[in-house]
Amino acid sequence: MTPSPPETAPAGAVRCVFVTGTDTGVGKTLISAALLHALARHHRAVVGMKPVAAGLVRDGEAWINDDVRALRAASTLAVPPELDNPVALPDPLSPHLAAARAGRRIAVAELLAAQRALAARCDFVVVEGAGGWRVPINDSETLADLARAIAAPVLLVVGMRLGCINHAVLSAEAIRADGLTLAGWVANQMDPEMNALPENIETLRRRLAAPLLASCSWRAAPDTPDARRIAIELPQAWR
Repeated sequence: MTPSPPETAPAGAVRCVFVTGTDTGVGKTLISAALLHALARHHRAVVGMKPVAAGLVRDGEAWINDDVRALRAASTLAVPPELDNPVALPDPLSPHLAAARAGRRIAVAELLAAQRALAARCDFVVVEGAGGWRVPINDSETLADLARAIAAPVLLVVGMRLGCINHAVLSAEAIRADGLTLAGWVANQMDPEMNALPENIETLRRRLAAPLLASCSWRAAPDTPDARRIAIELPQAWR
């Protein structure tokens, strides 16, 4: 049974969206960056947050996660690193495993405190998860528990490839079972030769019962500049 989260975000809190995916490597960071660019046309201060980043690369004298770097590049406000990336772990593993290897324990309460402090500084926060919806951060909590604690609407990035329908439908069911709103989804083509791509998208339109906010073609090497060219249809409530 999923444990009860800490106290949820207060009514009237600064707006926020939680971005999750059907799996790891399906383009959550690319879509989160695109979302930040779209939100920046309506809000002055928009910031991307990666609560837990596993896998660091050297950047001069410092170490940074590539996803965190991309989110910072797409944000309109620079914030202290302990707010937009409170947990940075060296090894590219599931968060609970990377934390154990680093001798670190992660808890939802710690991540929620950082999100609330970040929200106090800006107009809109885009929180990018890690992997899929049920990724564990310790022996009893998952990143889904953080999303529940924030009480934010969820955007689901669907990696369009064989098997995506099952992964997307199960993810949507889990999001709703946790009491959250699936505000929309993005179809991100992962396989350049995927058969019946339009038919798969149409099937997901019917089965996910949530608006398709963007459909992204396959990219050989997607990077942050690509995010500016992705047209995301923002829900009216986010504008």
